[in-house]
Amino acid sequence: QVQLVESGGGLVQAGGSLTLSCAASGSILNVHDMGWYRQAAGKQRELVATISSGGNTNFAGSVKGRFTISRDNAENTMYLQMKSLKFEDSGVYYCYADRVTYGSDWYEGTDYDLWGQGTQVTVSS
Repeated sequence: QVQLVESGGGLVQAGGSLTLSCAASGSILNVHDMGWYRQAAGKQRELVATISSGGNTNFAGSVKGRFTISRDNAENTMYLQMKSLKFEDSGVYYCYADRVTYGSDWYEGTDYDLWGQGTQVTVSS
């Protein structure tokens, strides 16, 4: 019913910037807390940043001050603006939503723990 689709990944030089987007598709009524996670080759997936439906944010210490997370609730889209990128920021970035309500006037459903397919970010040193 609901899908999260990331975009915006790519190759960038160290010190550069990149902005990722995550769009929730489907008959969306409400998207609750969302976040970005990343997984480098050979490592576990780790939290990058989260944003609540009300706009409260949280960042991993390694990205604080360099990354900004935001969302457009009207468009059901979340963004991750990344600046001063470092080699160690490389990895596959995943979009996450803890709860998405969808439906119409005559039905309503909820999906939990949704993940996008991931987008590759490669920072060259």
